[in-house]
Amino acid sequence: MMNKIDINKSVPRDRWGEFFDQFSNGNRGRHISIEIIGSELGDEELIKNAPLMAMVYDPPGKGDDLLIEVGRDEVTYAHTIDSPTEVLTAQNSNGVMMAVSLTDAAGTKTLIKLQAT
Repeated sequence: MMNKIDINKSVPRDRWGEFFDQFSNGNRGRHISIEIIGSELGDEELIKNAPLMAMVYDPPGKGDDLLIEVGRDEVTYAHTIDSPTEVLTAQNSNGVMMAVSLTDAAGTKTLIKLQAT
């Protein structure tokens, strides 16, 4: 049985740039999956078991988007979330980041799950 992870810790908007920088540095190379939750087609897995390269946030005025880059030595896949409105995180009992949930202006949720190290 998989441990249920509560994705409930909100990251304040004014810390997003700093958060994603730290997240990228701390989790680079960790394998992730990216899922769109509740799209018109239902849940949709975009990528699975791929190494995280970086998550780059551009604030409003600079692009207002979040870019998730996957790859080992070069970017092999990138997913952009336009106008994110909410960032939630989940950690396990040891404080290790396990998931990030992102909501965009249209209400679409993107779930990034990190494999246990």
